[in-house]
Amino acid sequence: MKILIIGGGNMGLTYAQSFLRSHITTKQDLMILEKSEEKWPELESLDIGTVCKHPEDCLSQADLVILAVKPQDSAGLFAKIKPFVDPQQVFLSIMAGVKMSTIADSLGASKVIRAMPNLPAQIGMGMTVFTSTDNVTRIELVTVQNLINTTGKSIYVENETLIDAATAISGSGPAYVWFVMSSLISAAKQIGFNESQAELLVSQTFQGAIDLFHQADFSCEEWIKKVASKGGTTEAALASFSSDLVSNGLMNGAVAAFERAKELGR
Repeated sequence: MKILIIGGGNMGLTYAQSFLRSHITTKQDLMILEKSEEKWPELESLDIGTVCKHPEDCLSQADLVILAVKPQDSAGLFAKIKPFVDPQQVFLSIMAGVKMSTIADSLGASKVIRAMPNLPAQIGMGMTVFTSTDNVTRIELVTVQNLINTTGKSIYVENETLIDAATAISGSGPAYVWFVMSSLISAAKQIGFNESQAELLVSQTFQGAIDLFHQADFSCEEWIKKVASKGGTTEAALASFSSDLVSNGLMNGAVAAFERAKELGR
């Protein structure tokens, strides 16, 4: 199967390198279409496949086309590549907010898969939620899921609305984690630790808590109860979080991200 990745940015390169690293494809079957002339030498130096400079050079050769460009660039991209689209090609889009119906109508394509990955895909720890149009066959869907899983884990959903929901939770989620980590690092420094000590304290605590969460069948609330003894330090912190509406703030932020994702698709 020949794969064309349109867009040589972070996620485009992440996919290319993950596919090759897992031996799910070869350099001979991988193409990258990049519009920026400045990026061509860099992409060629990486030796991860054929670097294409114009749609007519490669689009017709591809069985799977991955759309890895910014959503605001989608309309211009569709206009450029539509003349070279084959209705039997499968299109995998990771453009936030751009609906499958928009992609299908704009390109004259019927086999569309829409996915929302996140940044940890760069180290094989990503989370991707994806869905597809009815014309995508089961074999094609399994093939694409295997490709996606080279970057981490994935969930298939029937309802496309959940892609926007995933954007708000797992797509934007790493930034929420780093936001909380940054706040705790600042607190650690405020109460006496230096920068490197504070960063190690917080990062190892997050890593340990996540690993522990995966090793036993307890909910977050049950784990909290195991740490928060009556009248203790953890209970004091949690009471402060509650009075400051920290939980509500995080939930409201995720809802705001969800609403923005829907706006991008309109």
